[in-house]
Amino acid sequence: MNFTPTKKKEKAVEEVLLSEYDRYYRLAYSYVHNEADASDIVQNGAYKAIRASKSLKNLEFAKTWVYRIMLNEIFDFCRKRKFESLDEMEWETGACDTYENFDLQEAMKALSEEERMIIELKYFEDLKLEEIADMMNINLSTVKSKLYRSMKKLRLELTEDYAVS
Repeated sequence: MNFTPTKKKEKAVEEVLLSEYDRYYRLAYSYVHNEADASDIVQNGAYKAIRASKSLKNLEFAKTWVYRIMLNEIFDFCRKRKFESLDEMEWETGACDTYENFDLQEAMKALSEEERMIIELKYFEDLKLEEIADMMNINLSTVKSKLYRSMKKLRLELTEDYAVS
């Protein structure tokens, strides 16, 4: 069966979604700590990826392209959550926090969203620096320097917390 270029792209995106679904779900869940919200995020991301599949430029990068869509969905969800009232957020423990360790959660808040994303992708998602650079559409050297600076900030935050205790 011959596929048109658009159909090939859609098929490639569908294959990535099926093979990586659990990974996307775990990533979303690590941010929102709620099964229903994580499922909604992945479903919305999958829908957007399939609808936009014709804009995928290179089939080889389908996995990275879909991953980026999922990250954008997660960050959009978390941004929207910030606008909810504090009363509602108090009832939901851990919403949009990624880490089990409270000290690490607090230290990560000192980082910018971009710095936090690099650390999460490198250490919690086990991605290579090259993949992170592709995903974030920045130079590899920029990823390396931001990772280095972010880790330095984290160490400083964590040592300050322990020095106060």
